[in-house]
Amino acid sequence: MKNTQDQLSLQPFIAASYIKEIGRGKDGARDLSRHDARHLYCAMLDGRVNDLEMGGILLAMRIKGESIEEIAGFLDAAHASMPVINAPLNSEYAPIIIPSYNGARKRPNLTPLLAVLLANSGAPVLVHGLTEDPGRVTSAEIFTELQIDAASTVDQVDTKLNTTRLAFMPLKALSPAIYRILMMRRILGVRNSTHTIVKILQPFAQPALRLSSYTHPEYQAMLDCYFQQIAPPEDGAVVLSRGTEGEVVASTGRAQRMDAYFRGQREILLEASSQLIAESVNLPEGVGAEHTARWIKSVLDGKIEIPENIRQQHMLCLALARRVKQCC
Repeated sequence: MKNTQDQLSLQPFIAASYIKEIGRGKDGARDLSRHDARHLYCAMLDGRVNDLEMGGILLAMRIKGESIEEIAGFLDAAHASMPVINAPLNSEYAPIIIPSYNGARKRPNLTPLLAVLLANSGAPVLVHGLTEDPGRVTSAEIFTELQIDAASTVDQVDTKLNTTRLAFMPLKALSPAIYRILMMRRILGVRNSTHTIVKILQPFAQPALRLSSYTHPEYQAMLDCYFQQIAPPEDGAVVLSRGTEGEVVASTGRAQRMDAYFRGQREILLEASSQLIAESVNLPEGVGAEHTARWIKSVLDGKIEIPENIRQQHMLCLALARRVKQCC
């Protein structure tokens, strides 16, 4: 027989009082406390919120916008629901976490190139994201063309990080509950708070370096506050920059500003450039996974130069990951 706690965890969650606070429109809504946000998101992850209330919550948060306290509470719940991954002990670098949830539409998705470069330099790299997204070319599809298989369990991640240094784990395997809420975009037609959460997940037991990105100024301001004021120091460091079609990899055109957050302090790793760099390489002839993977192989074989902005990002991330490992 299930114990009392198990029975309680299966009871439907009545969300009306929460929707009343967040559902009064952009000007009339009130933010949830971190405690209430965690309580609500835990119930959403547990599947205890019915579909009607779930839609109301997601749309209300979309209209209102998330506060840093709400993001902190949602992230608390997300981390509590996920398996914990252990970083390899035999590395001079803290593990590097690369979220990949946007893929490519107009320009090639070079996130896999950055991941392989970091892993080839000895840093343990975990990429997590979607395996497919209609109308976009995902990192997962490019990894498949590169013959880099996805991990479906934490044990497989551990093995890959200790051998090849690179692991890709689909969000559906990392956290089916978070994946379910993320995929509600395909039902509702708009993003929800989970799109922010997945880009700042820290599943390692040890301090790590997270690469994160934003596409709109309001998210940059919110994440700046979160990483300086609330993010636990034991989580490690973060590199935050404007996304390249939503991906964390540096643009091959104008260099975007990169900020580092470590122990509540922010420093500028790289200033933004107002000038387009002179492209010294030919980019992939198309955005498809096959074209992109073939081009990445040529870069790794030394036949094509690494794009300058990605080369800089690679070196800056290695230096910060080494610093995190030494300090924590």
